[in-house]
Amino acid sequence: MTKALALDADRGAVLVVAPGKGESYWQPVPANGHIDVLIAPHLVEMQNRFSLGTQTVPPGGFVREHAHPEHDEVLHFISGSGKAVIDGEEHPLVPGTTIFIGRHRRHKFVNDGERDMHWLWFIAPHGLEEFFRLVGRPRRAGEPTPENFARPDDVLEIERRTAFAPPK
Repeated sequence: MTKALALDADRGAVLVVAPGKGESYWQPVPANGHIDVLIAPHLVEMQNRFSLGTQTVPPGGFVREHAHPEHDEVLHFISGSGKAVIDGEEHPLVPGTTIFIGRHRRHKFVNDGERDMHWLWFIAPHGLEEFFRLVGRPRRAGEPTPENFARPDDVLEIERRTAFAPPK
């Protein structure tokens, strides 16, 4: 169950998202897997606009190299293993690893392990959740993983409008 409590004059909102109740989207190649959007400005009123969710990438999948023009991002790796490549430098990813990535830092995440790699992501300001929605396909809990699918033809325009710096 997802429940939001309205703002009042002196206090901010509250949003409680039960397991499996966030917005969820299958993701295209090369990441594949899926993301869940748990907190975002379109879900709850907030003073400082950010978004937060989880991402799961299967073995062999990767989040291609990219940067964010004005965003700070935090990732906390929960399960699986792989590597992060940040400005060309590799960092091992194991459960418990936390990474802060400031604006204009080019980064990539690779699942080179044998099981799904799963992490929590936070980005401020928001925008990443809109990218995931526009390039992905709606996902329902318990449904089978679809065949891999391509990114939309206008993916570079979607990136420009959401949370991404121009590609190198």
